[in-house]
Amino acid sequence: MSFFFLEGTMLARQGLRSSLRTWAAARPVLARGFAAEVENHQEAVVPEKFKEDWKKIAPNYDLPHFPSSYMAARPAVSSTMPTKLTVNFVLPHAFEMQAKEVDMVIVPATSGQMGVLPGHVPTIAELKPGLMSVHEGSDVKQYFVSSGFAFVHANSVADIIAIEAVPLDRLDPEEVRKGVQEYAQKVTNAKDDLERAEAQIGLEVHSALQAALGVSA
Repeated sequence: MSFFFLEGTMLARQGLRSSLRTWAAARPVLARGFAAEVENHQEAVVPEKFKEDWKKIAPNYDLPHFPSSYMAARPAVSSTMPTKLTVNFVLPHAFEMQAKEVDMVIVPATSGQMGVLPGHVPTIAELKPGLMSVHEGSDVKQYFVSSGFAFVHANSVADIIAIEAVPLDRLDPEEVRKGVQEYAQKVTNAKDDLERAEAQIGLEVHSALQAALGVSA
């Protein structure tokens, strides 16, 4: 293998890497804008320079695909303030709510109770054990969620994914009170760090349940 061939290959590789970086940087704009219409979505155009460099280095391989190649276009963002918030409330085993239009939802984020209204800025929030309430006119439905995430999109859609959730009216205040006492005792009597950590988690969840129900110890 000659020196000139090696040098040419190295230069071609450098050019390919440069083209790849340029394409990767531009691809989000080329592929779809945040407000791109689903029906009118068009795939990004691959720059000719990238194609040429790819053929020099890997002539027997197809052009690569990127994760955005397999993504559906985002729904359109309305130019006017929407009047309703669309909520998808998902549990591991079922949809609790699917594309339900409501006035507001309040979720127990790790940073504190977070209210989400139509037109809310895009946000990702981690959920902690606590009370989630869904407001639809004068009707308010409350759930206790254990943990999860809330994804608020710019098109007034909120995806709430919870590990566990139960309507608040199905909880037994007396059982919750007993659970708080039981786990507090386990924290005190823990033999090692593992037992103490497990008991502390149980105490945190039951204390949040107690606060959501508004019952005293």
